[in-house]
Amino acid sequence: MITVGKLCEDFYALTAAWGIPWIVPTLVVMTVVVGVVVAYIAVAAMFLIWWERKISAHIQVRFGPMRVGGWHGWAQSIADGIKLLLKEDIIPARADKVIFALAPMVVFGASLATYVTIPWAPGLIVKDLNIGLLYMVAISSLTVVGIIMAGWSSNNKYATLGAIRSAAQAVSYEVPLVLSLLGPVMLAGTMSMGRLVEAQGGTWFGILPRWFVFPQVVAFLVYFTCALAECNRLPFDIPEAESELVAGFHIEYSGMRFAIFFLAEYANMVVVAAIATTLFLGGWRGPWLAIPGLSAEVSRGLFSLVWFQVKVYFLIFLMMWLRWTLNRLRVDQLMDFAWKVLLPIAFANLIVTGLVMTLWK
Repeated sequence: MITVGKLCEDFYALTAAWGIPWIVPTLVVMTVVVGVVVAYIAVAAMFLIWWERKISAHIQVRFGPMRVGGWHGWAQSIADGIKLLLKEDIIPARADKVIFALAPMVVFGASLATYVTIPWAPGLIVKDLNIGLLYMVAISSLTVVGIIMAGWSSNNKYATLGAIRSAAQAVSYEVPLVLSLLGPVMLAGTMSMGRLVEAQGGTWFGILPRWFVFPQVVAFLVYFTCALAECNRLPFDIPEAESELVAGFHIEYSGMRFAIFFLAEYANMVVVAAIATTLFLGGWRGPWLAIPGLSAEVSRGLFSLVWFQVKVYFLIFLMMWLRWTLNRLRVDQLMDFAWKVLLPIAFANLIVTGLVMTLWK
């Protein structure tokens, strides 16, 4: 099977045979990987912004974007992106200018780095680390560091309050989130993202696909709830509650810096949906057919890539649906729900999983 890792190894071997220093192919590979990931994030974000506008419009019995680009206003997000690029980049006079400028890069960089271990299809993964899941959870938690930098450096009370709320929310919801992920890890016996998908091959009792969502449905619900909080999506968008904090931690940002925060939000949505797909929904596994003119390996790879995208965007659709359906929680309700409801449920699921695995043997 041709994999990304195999292609990189062949490229390194070729450059070494030509006597080219190792730093050159390393920089080339890094540039290509970053370029492909950033391009995917940009296209996905523009599509998701347009999609969310249409979903919210239909929920509210409206049409949404209809003019720009013709068919259902498909180019509205592109027009908005160009508009943000042309806007003036304003930095408040009393802001800490260095940290203010670095904050959106930290937030987007943390989101970008998590894409390294996402298994999009068989062999289509940048690096299948044996602690891939731990890496993704650790790197994604750095997002809150950038949010705190943005809130504190803005020298604005609303931005500071939003950043403090974000830190408290992240600390509260990351605990049950990590505990919910341990159930599938126990079943698979690995934290490698690629092997987690491979462990879900076959069926349960010859009927259901061997996805971990069936024995770990409680863990899936806990994870999905915590993922909403990690992405600051309703009903957990306390850090940027418009009715209380105007715009929250990014109130002082404009132009391209604001666009980077916007990109990071939707990039995080793809990441949390990809983790849920990999651990609970079988990853890229799904039925496939031979495509005329292509080998079975290529046909399977293309179908696998499509199945992974379908599962990811279905979960994102659920996030959008909930955003335009539920009310925002109060701060005290948000904390109580994390520590008094989700955490005990996550611990109970972990204990039951361990007992069942012990008795099943």
